[in-house]
Amino acid sequence: MSIITLTTDYGLKDHFVGALKGKILSEFSEATIIDISHNIDPFNTVEASYMISAAYSSFPKRTVHLIGVDLELNKENQHLAIQWNDHFFICADNGILSMLMQKMVPQKMAAINIHDRLPVEATDLDVFVTVACHLAKGGLLNVIGKEITAIKQVTELQPLVSTDKNSIKGYVIYIDHFGNVVTNISKKMFLDVSKGRPYEIVLNERLKQSNKRNIKNIWPKYSDIANTGNYPVKNYEGDKLAIFNEAGFLEIAIFRSNPATVGTASSLLGIGYRDVITINFN
Repeated sequence: MSIITLTTDYGLKDHFVGALKGKILSEFSEATIIDISHNIDPFNTVEASYMISAAYSSFPKRTVHLIGVDLELNKENQHLAIQWNDHFFICADNGILSMLMQKMVPQKMAAINIHDRLPVEATDLDVFVTVACHLAKGGLLNVIGKEITAIKQVTELQPLVSTDKNSIKGYVIYIDHFGNVVTNISKKMFLDVSKGRPYEIVLNERLKQSNKRNIKNIWPKYSDIANTGNYPVKNYEGDKLAIFNEAGFLEIAIFRSNPATVGTASSLLGIGYRDVITINFN
């Protein structure tokens, strides 16, 4: 089975997603096409980076991940095809794979150079489709690109450890369907810095929240917050909590809160995209 996943900011109102799938099937009719998301905020490479980082490992090895966010070739962003953990990623060199960089070193990277082999009217998306189908058929990276050793490093919104190792400063990079707030502080970074010390999560320095509104425990899973006492689980509904989600990043949530009727971690705690989340260690 040859799988090609799609992550784009195209939305579902227009014809773009359907046309993209048609292009793939026209070139490789045996491809299995899976949608990861087409609702990335327009040109939001940080959100796309999180989405692909969270999803890719659920797929079999040799899956090809086509990322259609801010994909235009220009003087600053070349086109890339990268092999990572036996998966392939096709995207522009715009920092979109920065969250994967926190997890592992790529096996092989290539700057795509087949543009002049395609018809003059070929679009950037046509280039991605050609490369995706080539890799899905078992083709090699060196056929479609020149091997490179480095890609663009993005410094914006990167988590930072203080020089004294007593705090981590991260940023909100995604608000999910439940209104849960996802940061770019990884579990690995937390464990490397904490070394078993007590800690406190400062939810929003911008709002100058009081200490009682901060969080002093990270649970293994959401429902574990209800194991702290002898009360029914329902009594804990509406309490704020922190976990490391399936993707391995710090997430702030409201336990069993209905976004449509009650509110969410984002709305109730006043936390939005790009806001600072700090973990202080004692």
